[in-house]
Amino acid sequence: MANQPLLKRNNDAIHANGNHFVNGAAADIAITSHGSDWYWTVCAVMAVSTIVFIGLSFTKPRSHRLFHYITAAITMVASIAYFTMGADLGETGIRPEFMRTNPKVSGTLREIFYVRYIDWVITTPLLLMDILLTAGLPWPTILYTVLIDEIMIITGLVGALVTSSYKWGYFVFGCAALLWVGWTLVWTGRKHAAAIGSDVSRTYLIVGTWTAFLWFLYPIAWGLSEGGNVISPDSEAVFYGILDILAKPVFGALLIWGHRNIEPGRLGIHIRDYDEGPSYTSGTQNLEKAANGHNTGVTTDGATTSGATV
Repeated sequence: MANQPLLKRNNDAIHANGNHFVNGAAADIAITSHGSDWYWTVCAVMAVSTIVFIGLSFTKPRSHRLFHYITAAITMVASIAYFTMGADLGETGIRPEFMRTNPKVSGTLREIFYVRYIDWVITTPLLLMDILLTAGLPWPTILYTVLIDEIMIITGLVGALVTSSYKWGYFVFGCAALLWVGWTLVWTGRKHAAAIGSDVSRTYLIVGTWTAFLWFLYPIAWGLSEGGNVISPDSEAVFYGILDILAKPVFGALLIWGHRNIEPGRLGIHIRDYDEGPSYTSGTQNLEKAANGHNTGVTTDGATTSGATV
């Protein structure tokens, strides 16, 4: 009894959820308990970040909480994804194109976490909305950039699940989409943010540059793991986990801090709470009267009619 620890540390997720026997095959290149521990750690970071971002939202009026809610949604979805990966679920075994002799990556089937891409297909559009709304970009530009982003994520997933060299074709499609998104972040969005004001430009420059830099590291992680089978699934977990922590909780902290003194109306975002007067309704009625030939003496502000309304 004296030699036994008072509190035994035991992560049994790997054994509790089977032996990687999925879709009729067993993945023998898979995470160990160390990789599972790391996934649980990232899950905790994401969950705590979600609580913090939601808590900070209560320091703002309801009509000014858009960026808090979007950012909290990002880390909330990520926490569920990392919970799933920590439990060694949401994965399937795929035969790698390159068979390695290194014992850490030798085997016939490599574990691919498709739940990671489900996370990204939800969270990366939200990240882009956080950034591009900060720049006051027009909605058509935002929606088109989100579409290109979805192409980037889906081609990455398809490439990860392909066993032949054709996976690199999908990799090229994904990188081309990433270049488009990167161009929007570092050039188009920066110009729009600079036109609004120095404080908006500074916030955008920080979060936009931060995100663009990190996102260009993800193809390297993909090429070393799902693509080339160079690093072990545990190392893959660390690589992606560090990138996701920097790209989500750290990004969120930088964004929320930058927005602390920025009024959403300056970005073209007009949200009316239930306890505010129906100013937009009366404005619409005045416009209708003017259209019917009644002179109401009310003029409309061009900034009000042209701004993005959400």
